[in-house]
Amino acid sequence: MMRALTLGLSAALALFHPTEAQERRVAVTFDDLPYQADDASLCDPARLMAITEAFVAMLKPLDTKGTAFVNEGKVCEGARASALPRALDVWLDAGLDLGNHTAHHINIHRTTVEAYLADVDAGAPATRAALQARGRRLHWFRHPYLFTGETPEKHDAIAAGLAQRGYDVAPVTLDNNDWMFADVYRKAEALGDHDLMRRIGQAYVAHMATVLDFFEPYSAEVAGGGEPAQVLLLHANTLNRDWYPQIHALYQSRGYRFVTLEEALADPIYAHPDAYVRANGISWLHRWRQTDGQPIRWEPEPPAWIRAAYEKPAEDLPAIAAAIEG
Repeated sequence: MMRALTLGLSAALALFHPTEAQERRVAVTFDDLPYQADDASLCDPARLMAITEAFVAMLKPLDTKGTAFVNEGKVCEGARASALPRALDVWLDAGLDLGNHTAHHINIHRTTVEAYLADVDAGAPATRAALQARGRRLHWFRHPYLFTGETPEKHDAIAAGLAQRGYDVAPVTLDNNDWMFADVYRKAEALGDHDLMRRIGQAYVAHMATVLDFFEPYSAEVAGGGEPAQVLLLHANTLNRDWYPQIHALYQSRGYRFVTLEEALADPIYAHPDAYVRANGISWLHRWRQTDGQPIRWEPEPPAWIRAAYEKPAEDLPAIAAAIEG
């Protein structure tokens, strides 16, 4: 729907950001499968399949080689048995990979290590079965919120539990607050305000370019040389359904080659020790920088009007956007 309104934007981005001589690599990942949506949509098998098929149909011709991380417990029990396996097959049939994101997107800071690892186990059955049917195994894991434990004891116990279960943790270097834009976008959708949706989408693409302006030199500094292979964190939602093609074009215009998560993590930077222990989730570039005893430099925040709209109900959005842009 919105893609047709924004083809000119991706072309303009290519003019302003010519391809770099250095080959850049990025692994694209999507969290919160099957979808960031209301509970009713995740409990209706027909709706669940429709939103999955629309998202994957958008991705398939772009050949992202992406990996998506599943929260199996977010799907109601009835739909989990009938529609979730079919939805996961849609992703796999499109040549995408899958990983575990826990069953219920659990927050480690509000629970015990034992409860956290139990939710990891509960998040595996359908995803493991879908991969095994293709002769593959479930081994990728992404921490919800990028939280890895707020104490050394918790951090180390979780890491040990994941390793015992055969998981490879999927770090993130390019974090970007797309979830905040997505929340505001869903509010505009609820209002049926297509012009506001377009403005939010354009602000999102512009912000993603600003984030790259920050992270590209920062990552080279952390790596002590050229830019490492990056891992981009996005989410499966209507914002990216409509606007990811523009994000994809942005990365292409800056010389990125899309690679699998496995290929990205073969970069030597991912063997860097990570001693970061705090009650928040951040890019691994920041984690490595602090581990090296260097001060963290933070990436740009979303525009003020997006941050304001995120905190307000949907009916306040038009006034907020008009005030900020006026």
